[in-house]
Amino acid sequence: MIYLIKFAYSFILPPGLFVLLLLVLAVWLWRWRRERKAASILLAITLLFYLSSTNLVGDAFIAGLENDYPQPSVVQGDVIVVLGGGAASGTPDVDGEGNMYGSAANRLITAVRLHEQTGLPVLFSGGQVFADNGNEGDIARRQLLGMGIPDSSILIENRSRNTEQNAQNTAALLREKGLSRPVLVTSGFHMARAVLQFEKAGVTVQPYPTDYLVSRPMKMYAGRLSPSAGAMSNMGLALKEHLGILVARLD
Repeated sequence: MIYLIKFAYSFILPPGLFVLLLLVLAVWLWRWRRERKAASILLAITLLFYLSSTNLVGDAFIAGLENDYPQPSVVQGDVIVVLGGGAASGTPDVDGEGNMYGSAANRLITAVRLHEQTGLPVLFSGGQVFADNGNEGDIARRQLLGMGIPDSSILIENRSRNTEQNAQNTAALLREKGLSRPVLVTSGFHMARAVLQFEKAGVTVQPYPTDYLVSRPMKMYAGRLSPSAGAMSNMGLALKEHLGILVARLD
């Protein structure tokens, strides 16, 4: 019963509510014989909108990206490079102000755990993207120190605003520090684009994906057909990554 309630509830809030309203409008237009062409077009758009807002489709797109690179069992490198993914400014933290967004925080935690296993230095790459964002590199330094990483094992690149700049600025810092075998830590859905940008910057990396969004194996149940804002967000995220990969390859 609880799953039936959850399914029905998903059509009360956006985007499910909008799917329902568009479907009602399409049916209403269909009743007017002169508007059946418009109704058919609207129905097709509604179906596409509905599918893109379900976990069934969104997770499939994300999983395709997350499966590109398996997580290695053995770390082989001389530095752990972790990419940022956004930060908030002025928000309270344990030992200061500013917090990483979810994906960036997961990447940072993975880098800390790898440092504890290997003793390799951590190079964090990420700056301030928008005026109301925090500077990721500065926040990362404070948080890394707070998690017990010694300052001598921390390298910060705090000027990058996108993945291309991450790769270019990190490559320059690696050359400056005499490092050549980076272990690249970023979200599984972001790894393919990140590896491509680092290759373009002349850097060969060992991919170490983390921050997975889709469970394995994927299972089918009614809830996966429910529209949700989270599923639509994953769909948009996957499309953004595919578009970024395409642009990088054509550039």
